[in-house]
Amino acid sequence: MSDMKNSPAVTHIESLLDENSFVELGALVTARSTDFGLDDCETPSDGVVTGHGLIDGRLVFVFSQDASVLNGTIGEMHAKKILSVYDMAMKMGAPVIGMLDCAGVRLQESVDALESMGEIYAKAVKASGIIPQILTIYRCGGGLSVLPAVSDFNFMVKDGSLFVNSPDTISGNNKDKEDTSSADFQFEAGNVDFVGTEDEVFEEIRNLVMMLPGSNIEGGAIDECEDDLNRASENLLVKRLDPAEFAKEISDGHCFFEARAGYAKEMVTGFIKLNGVTTGVVGNREKCGEEEFETVLSARGCEKATTFVEFCDAFDIPVLTLTNVDGYKSCVCAEKKLARQMGRMVFAFEEASVPKINFITGKAYGTAYILMNSKAIGADLVYAFADAEMGIMPANLAAKILTDDASKFGEVAASFEEVQSGIQNAARRGYIDRVVNPEDARKYLIAGFEMLFTKNVDYYKKHGTK
Repeated sequence: MSDMKNSPAVTHIESLLDENSFVELGALVTARSTDFGLDDCETPSDGVVTGHGLIDGRLVFVFSQDASVLNGTIGEMHAKKILSVYDMAMKMGAPVIGMLDCAGVRLQESVDALESMGEIYAKAVKASGIIPQILTIYRCGGGLSVLPAVSDFNFMVKDGSLFVNSPDTISGNNKDKEDTSSADFQFEAGNVDFVGTEDEVFEEIRNLVMMLPGSNIEGGAIDECEDDLNRASENLLVKRLDPAEFAKEISDGHCFFEARAGYAKEMVTGFIKLNGVTTGVVGNREKCGEEEFETVLSARGCEKATTFVEFCDAFDIPVLTLTNVDGYKSCVCAEKKLARQMGRMVFAFEEASVPKINFITGKAYGTAYILMNSKAIGADLVYAFADAEMGIMPANLAAKILTDDASKFGEVAASFEEVQSGIQNAARRGYIDRVVNPEDARKYLIAGFEMLFTKNVDYYKKHGTK
């Protein structure tokens, strides 16, 4: 064990992991460089503690930077220790959890430190889609901010800082005017998933790790289910306005981990358990507490959904969409990015080979509905509530297009609703597989995903048999 055993870096690790489970690796590593007085400095573990341990009995690999050693800066040996953690995690098929408390690249090591930083970038990219990458951010700035950007989930302590450019160096800004490095700012920007005290952050990380597979070859994450598979869902017609509440209600033990909760709040992403199987949820939010949202797709919402679906597909996690949408965000800013992000979301849903179920909880109008994991772009099953609305557009708007006679709007709207719109009409055409009563939602979703458990889109055929 290194003489850093009482350092904050070790304390952080031991606070996160199961008691007495941490095993330190590379404890005797120190800096090799002797330039600019480094030979006179004590550099225990070269400022980063690395090793492995357990979270609720599950193997994880960890690294934790220590600002008391050369201000937590990254040098050659510091980087090599982090790289070794990634290599071991990929070999063993276990998540990497990093704790960032760093002042950037080590000045005394110059280009060696720069190249070492680049090697960390490359290793994180290589690990992406192979093992989950989770970071806790205490202090992270400059080039190191790339690491959270390529990681899967980021957690940030309330008084932490995350930035590319520090607030005081941004033209026309300063920290007192707008602290762009603050946890709240980065949470709303979508760069971190959760903000809280250190204890709260560690608790959420433990919850997340229990939701995720160790690697992309485990076939998803499956645990024993202690909840009633036939439990009736309560108040879903009210909870459907907020997919987070809907997800909690149908999930085993009412558990739900929300990803990027502060960003694009009109689009909810997160994980639940259904019969012990981790399932990704993507849903349109209409209301959260007293806050109300338009039931439209925005560029940010589409980007958020895309990233999440891609993660689920990489790790064989089934996807459930909770659809309640009737159009697109309408503003000049939206027009700059919306179409491209819509296209990316289409790619994500259509290319995802995992089991996919779409549940229409409210409105499903126009091409905005099609983008939300409809049959047309690959949903395996589509369920709907009986009072859900579906069609090319609301009947009253269609009537105004189909006739100029205001006295006939009601008649035309009713006719359009009967002939072209509605859940029953879509079901008759095969676009909806089942109309579900709210209390039965959990039961049918479990049954649907169980049926899809052996889904395989890579067919092998030698020849026909007739």
